[in-house]
Amino acid sequence: MTDFRTSPNEIRDRQPPGWATGGVIFAATMMILVGVFQAFEGLAAIIDDEFYVVLPNYTFDLDTTAWGWVHLIIGVLIALAGFSLFTGSAIAGGVAIGLAVASAISNFFFIPYYPFWAVLIIAIDVFVIWAIARSGILSRS
Repeated sequence: MTDFRTSPNEIRDRQPPGWATGGVIFAATMMILVGVFQAFEGLAAIIDDEFYVVLPNYTFDLDTTAWGWVHLIIGVLIALAGFSLFTGSAIAGGVAIGLAVASAISNFFFIPYYPFWAVLIIAIDVFVIWAIARSGILSRS
């Protein structure tokens, strides 16, 4: 039964359950891992322009070097956000969710170049978003 006499301060001061905290730690670790992998993915495209097979007539056709720079920049930012997520800051949580969304979108457009990898990264990004949103880290001040 819900106690309606609980003050907003008491609700805010409650500690999140252990699994939620563990989910954020796992999400931060996965962000670091995904960021490093995505940076390497970008470096592979920058160093060897013919590493990825380009399909003809793709609507969102970009030069693979351009995709490489996109993935390199997003990868570095995601890894940094993963490290900052260990602080437990609400700002770090918001930035991490925003970067996970950007990563998922960029990998959606990258599906024709490397399908399995892109879908795997999208799935991890979705888990990271869920873990951070579910943990309550965004409601902390």
